[in-house]
Amino acid sequence: MTMQYGPSYVREIAPYVAGKPISEVAREFGLDEARIVKLASNENPLGIPESAQTAMTRAAAELGRYPDANAFELKAALAARYGVPAEWITLGNGSNDILEIAAHAFVEKGQSVVYSQYSFAVYALATQGLGARAIVVPAVDYGHDLDAMLAAIEDDTRLVFIANPNNPTGTFIEGPALEAFLERVPRRVVVVLDEAYTEYLAARHRYDSIAWVRRYPNLVVSRTFSKAFGLAGLRVGFAIAQPELTDLLNRLRQPFNVNTIAQAAAIAALGDAAFLERTAELNATGYRRLAEAFDTLGLEYVPSFGNFVLVRVGNDDGAGARVNLALLRQGVIVRPVGNYGLPQWLRVTIGLPEENEAFIAALGKALAQG
Repeated sequence: MTMQYGPSYVREIAPYVAGKPISEVAREFGLDEARIVKLASNENPLGIPESAQTAMTRAAAELGRYPDANAFELKAALAARYGVPAEWITLGNGSNDILEIAAHAFVEKGQSVVYSQYSFAVYALATQGLGARAIVVPAVDYGHDLDAMLAAIEDDTRLVFIANPNNPTGTFIEGPALEAFLERVPRRVVVVLDEAYTEYLAARHRYDSIAWVRRYPNLVVSRTFSKAFGLAGLRVGFAIAQPELTDLLNRLRQPFNVNTIAQAAAIAALGDAAFLERTAELNATGYRRLAEAFDTLGLEYVPSFGNFVLVRVGNDDGAGARVNLALLRQGVIVRPVGNYGLPQWLRVTIGLPEENEAFIAALGKALAQG
């Protein structure tokens, strides 16, 4: 008889599947890596800012020693940027780490966690990994239904995840609606507001979630340096919350979970306003180009507030996988989202102009093949 190790709720987890790396696609399809376009993982197509590269080079001299476990300088920079005390900040090995730590800090086995249909896959993974119970609220127009999420909260609910903008759909909740939701959530329930893509929002859509942290002791705001700041490979995320919550988060945070190079790069990127502005402009222009192409091709897509677009590429449940394979054969990597219950759709990261054009041309050929 084969021995089964670990609890059943862990064995039943479907591991997170990341976007295919360029090297893997090159090997699998016999392609030149230099000609492959990767638009699968919502990375910043500009790459790492020069300011961060310079800081990384300087920091390399200290790699023989452990990182600053409390990341004093990075926390000080974040505290100054967002106007909060340093003890309100928790650092993570990417914002995924923050989401996992929050689940472990606030939820016991058997208790419930509320999140939306079509929201970030890590919410489900973090919940199932605890042996907690997921309450998945049906989406409206591919986004969060806050009234239904509020109604779904039960006596044993301890955590609510909200992504704004949402991944993988790109939908957005306006500030007043979010604030009204926070006002009505029972204080025993922690709300994690996952703002991984907030830097891509136009000025007219911005709201002050940090001010809400001061008002709501049950709110955790989670952000990342992986997207607009261009540091995906360094894995730096952070949370802002009142000390009663950060105290628990930091009890579970692994020592040295943000390395020396990452800390230095994050400090530099945080202060690089010109890079962020260039990133936002490039993204807005790229979004308009993709939307124009989808309109021309007669494809349905979800209006996006992030750095990606969710597009329907067929009407049968094999459409996403079929078109994705046709794109891979042409050296274009996007993200199929069948694991989100969206088998007819693909998620496409907004890239550099030439990358967007390569994708558009490849998509036209893929659709023509049926």
